[in-house]
Amino acid sequence: MSDISPTPLTGKALLQKVKELAHLPRRETAKRCGYYSQSKDGQVRVNLTDFYDAVLGAKGVPLDPEGTKDGRGREPTFRVSVHKNGQIVIGSTYTEQMNLQPGDEFEIKLGYKHIHLKQMESEEPVEA
Repeated sequence: MSDISPTPLTGKALLQKVKELAHLPRRETAKRCGYYSQSKDGQVRVNLTDFYDAVLGAKGVPLDPEGTKDGRGREPTFRVSVHKNGQIVIGSTYTEQMNLQPGDEFEIKLGYKHIHLKQMESEEPVEA
């Protein structure tokens, strides 16, 4: 693995490496440019989304041309943590993106290392 970057390449270094590796499949190129993670059991997962974002950024392509940031608060990270009281709070940024309204209900399914929220269909009465 000596030809794999220990940290993800960015900017001109990333573009140069991509050119050098043009003969390889994109997953291998992304991996060799440092866009991968390794699980405890040694499984390698290539992070293609991060790789593509970095390539676009290096080429000067704006990833968010409309500029959804309004300059206030933090950007959504799609990560939350458990509070001291045991609760997990999903911020308004996420509920607004999904157009959720007060009273919307979800079914909770617990997995081994995940929680799945499924929005329940609204039960509006049908008029005859």
